Amino acid sequence: CGAFAAILADGSVVTWGNPDAGGNCSLVQDQLKNVHQVQSTRRAFVAILADGSVVTWGNQLLFRGVSFAVKDQLRNLRQIQATDADIALAGILADGSVVTWGNPYAGGDSTAVEDQLKHVQQVQAAGRAFAAIRTDRSVVTWGIPHVGGDSSAVQDQLKHVQQVQASGFAFAVICQEGSVVTWGRPDAGGDSSAVQDQLRDVCQVQATALAFAAILRDGSVIAWGSSDHGGDSSSVQGQLRSVQKLQAARNAFAAIREDGSVVAWGDPENGGDCSDVQDQLRRVKQVQATLYAFAAILDDGSVVTWGNPAHGGDSSAVKGQLKNVQQVQATEGAFAAILADGSVVAW
Repeated sequence: CGAFAAILADGSVVTWGNPDAGGNCSLVQDQLKNVHQVQSTRRAFVAILADGSVVTWGNQLLFRGVSFAVKDQLRNLRQIQATDADIALAGILADGSVVTWGNPYAGGDSTAVEDQLKHVQQVQAAGRAFAAIRTDRSVVTWGIPHVGGDSSAVQDQLKHVQQVQASGFAFAVICQEGSVVTWGRPDAGGDSSAVQDQLRDVCQVQATALAFAAILRDGSVIAWGSSDHGGDSSSVQGQLRSVQKLQAARNAFAAIREDGSVVAWGDPENGGDCSDVQDQLRRVKQVQATLYAFAAILDDGSVVTWGNPAHGGDSSAVKGQLKNVQQVQATEGAFAAILADGSVVAW
């Protein structure tokens, strides 16, 4: 499932994958010139051209019903975010305002907070809600209230916010002093009270569908939320030291340590167990994730994968081609690697 889009050196675009999710751009191919940037949702792509205009393709139902006024505003699109299954979408425009469309109850209607959606720097989407960070480091939320759309219970704590992350039904923000504030559904990570006293000097937060994990300044990791989705890291806690980066699939986390080794936890069938490839996971530079698998780029340009084979966890069919890999990208169920010569290998 899913699709890929690649910008070529001449500013044109090549796509492949599920045509209903953007894998076929033939209807707009003649418009895809001088492409500056491509943004994606789960079922569609938005290309921003050098002149600021926008070209969309994929599931056009996402853009059907969008008013001409909104379409004209998208000419100045800076970032786009979508809730689960693209039920609602939000775009940050060049002037820092936000435009929304889609299911009005799940975040597609932001009129209740429209006067607050100014000077926005970042928007993050949960399953049915959005959270926006403004330049003054305050936070504005909208969407279904109990799954993150209502942050009023913690609003007085939402000051000097540096980063926002979302699970499926909750949000977590890092504040200036390295503390963490959460809200939303408690069993999806919206309640961090059990670990709140440990959440000090936090420098990064990642999220699975129903859990969060935070890297502290000392390189340790604290996790909370659903244990089936990585919210319980006790089985590997002794290994979670000198951690530099975290990556998340839907049900599992993977941590890159300072020595280039990897620690994984969560659902063992879907990326939470890397023991079968542990001896290969050395000098890891980057980890990417589909919904249920991980792919790691090593410093020699090779790739190691683990997790659900049907979602990219088995790369044995292309192993011989995965050399001099510079970058790996992922859809929900597949990976694509860009090699040093500019070619692409997908699995």
